Amino acid sequence: MTGGGVEIRPATAADRDAIWAILEPVYRAGETYCIPRDISRDDALADWFAKPFTAFVAVADGRILGTSHVGANRPGGGSHVANASFATQPDARGKGIARALVEHAKSWAGSQGFAAMQFNFVVSTNADAVHLWQKAGFAIVGRLPGAFLHPRLGPVDGLVMFQNLEVSDDA
Repeated sequence: MTGGGVEIRPATAADRDAIWAILEPVYRAGETYCIPRDISRDDALADWFAKPFTAFVAVADGRILGTSHVGANRPGGGSHVANASFATQPDARGKGIARALVEHAKSWAGSQGFAAMQFNFVVSTNADAVHLWQKAGFAIVGRLPGAFLHPRLGPVDGLVMFQNLEVSDDA
């Protein structure tokens, strides 16, 4: 259980409909993920549950309001850095669900031995996410000019965001 009455737990096959209900409008809008806007339900869920990621759901008042998946950013030499993706039910935005998911992702990744977490491609116009990730301790460490083709705004920047998860002995 996390703060604010939000429980984060591993996703199960029984959660697939609820996860798709969260992911579908996000993917169809095409404004925040490098996912084909016409991706099928089966392909989207296969991607969300694909190894090396572990999928989670955020539950409040008996309802799944958000989802994340967390795992190794890259294999081999990059396997000590985690990556994660997040999505929230549209009517639950602004209620601390994404914050609970990112804090859980950081904690879970640290407990799995990951030294850091990196978001490879945060769309710069996704201001709420950029702000939240910065509040959660992530720094913008790279900018990819015009790397994302936004369906309304045209080319916009992609951001690389990073946070060290290891606690310094000097702290």
